Amino acid sequence: MIEVSNVALPLDAGLPGQKAEKLIRREAAAALRISPSQIQQVHLIKRSVDARKKTNVHFVATLGVELKAADEKALLTQFEKRSGSGFVKGTHVKAHIPPQTQISPASEKVVSANTPRIVVVGTGPAGLFCALVLARAGFRPLVIERGAAVDERKAAVDAFNAHGAFNPHTNVQFGEGGAGTFSDGKLTTNIKSPYAADVLRLFVEAGAPEEILWQAKPHIGTDLLIDVVRNLRQQIEEAGGEVHFNTQLVGLAFDQGRVVRACLRTQNEYATVSDENEGLQETSTSWIEVTSVVCACGHSARDTFELLYDVGVPLEQKPFSVGVRIEHPQALINEAQYGSSAKHPALGAADYKLAAHLQPTKDDPTPRGVYTFCMCPGGEVVCAASEPHSVVVNGMSEYARASDFANSALLVSVEPSDFGSDHPLAGIAFQRAIERAAYAATHCEGKQDYRAPAQTVGSFLSGTKPQLPHVTPTYARGVAPVDLREYLPKFVTDALVSALPLLDKKLHGFADADALLIGPETRSSSPVRIIRNTALQSELVEGIDSGLYPSGEGAGYAGGIMSAACDGVRVAQGIINQNCKPQDVVFSHEA
Repeated sequence: MIEVSNVALPLDAGLPGQKAEKLIRREAAAALRISPSQIQQVHLIKRSVDARKKTNVHFVATLGVELKAADEKALLTQFEKRSGSGFVKGTHVKAHIPPQTQISPASEKVVSANTPRIVVVGTGPAGLFCALVLARAGFRPLVIERGAAVDERKAAVDAFNAHGAFNPHTNVQFGEGGAGTFSDGKLTTNIKSPYAADVLRLFVEAGAPEEILWQAKPHIGTDLLIDVVRNLRQQIEEAGGEVHFNTQLVGLAFDQGRVVRACLRTQNEYATVSDENEGLQETSTSWIEVTSVVCACGHSARDTFELLYDVGVPLEQKPFSVGVRIEHPQALINEAQYGSSAKHPALGAADYKLAAHLQPTKDDPTPRGVYTFCMCPGGEVVCAASEPHSVVVNGMSEYARASDFANSALLVSVEPSDFGSDHPLAGIAFQRAIERAAYAATHCEGKQDYRAPAQTVGSFLSGTKPQLPHVTPTYARGVAPVDLREYLPKFVTDALVSALPLLDKKLHGFADADALLIGPETRSSSPVRIIRNTALQSELVEGIDSGLYPSGEGAGYAGGIMSAACDGVRVAQGIINQNCKPQDVVFSHEA
């Protein structure tokens, strides 16, 4: 196979059918300067949209081209002779062997049924992928999740969206799959992890669309993620692991700096929270012996961070961001990005990524970044609270991205100096104050709670009475007209006022007067980092590995589904390397 990169393809090449296949074959042949009849097969390796010129929106692809063996050998010989000669300007051609990934069990089962267990806390991407690798290596991990299994979780989220009671243990933040399950399922990442390709293939094995292997901006969507998450859990169980739902880590015991026991609390019935009914129902607590604990708890597990602080695990403050969700008609975003090509069926819903860097001012001496994050084309704004009497928003899309609206987080950078305290958990208090202020701003006796404060961009920028758009916002619990200044810190709202016109210059219509600001968005990342050493473990006693492995976004080592999953694999590999023989390979790469 020969790999050809930077090949321009017309938009029609993105449609299903033989016409598209002929177009791709034609462009591949042109790039290689051969006849299309010489090509046996063409594979998409990567594809993105080039919309820099609105009059010439097209795809840019990397293609794997299969020729007859003799033709391929002759062509590669020509390339070597023409090296450096500018052959096919702008196109890089090289020999390509598809990467082969294998996850295989260790040569010997290293954990028997009666030995203390490795406990993996959390079933977000970090926890699931860590547990899957450990299970296939014979370690029989015990995976605990405070929330429900994904099908029960979806039912609970749907009931809450329909104005049902709030469940503090099973919601958009907690439950099988983690917070990413109720999102766009974006699999883009800026990291260069050696495990990224493996993670994508494991997603496909679990039922994700094969397109994620070649899309420049792959995504799965909440509707498909539910099945994928369930399949990953079943693979863990088939490999010898156990997954316990409605089970929370509530205690840790150490001996000379090493973790030896974990206390687990199991909730036998769902807890719901209303003004009359708060707290746990039908719980049981037990201590178990452990060899290691992987803490992949997610960025909203505030009580877990408090537990770790209380037992002496080193934590530190971490920068993060807060702001709002901005919602537009998807048609506006499509036209702004694609111009006259906006309605081409091969393009789908357009996305964007914007940023502005603000200089310090007299009122705010800290340089601020304002940027969009977790953009959800054809999506909806969702209720993402994990504590009672608090309002938090997030964004979600299904695989088809077929909603008439687009939304994105619009965030302002927050530094530890903004927290008002040097306590390691001060960032949590900072988040919580915003979320409770938002709840108080919309709380009204006799009306449904958990409405989100919202206002149009026009009323926010003008400083006039908060207005709502004529169309109904996508946020299921309903919105109330509230000025952002009532619940967000002044430096955040001042930064948004300055940045919105700047962002509008980059994407025309972004600061449209009728665009809607729905808040608050406070869970963009964790405000806490669980400090770990080069062995990926915390140290309660200096120089002694504790057996506690912080992992993923909540621990402060990832920023999205892909990076969290890769970190989970990295931690699992670290555990295996410390406990297995050299020949017990879990991940192998061939190139």
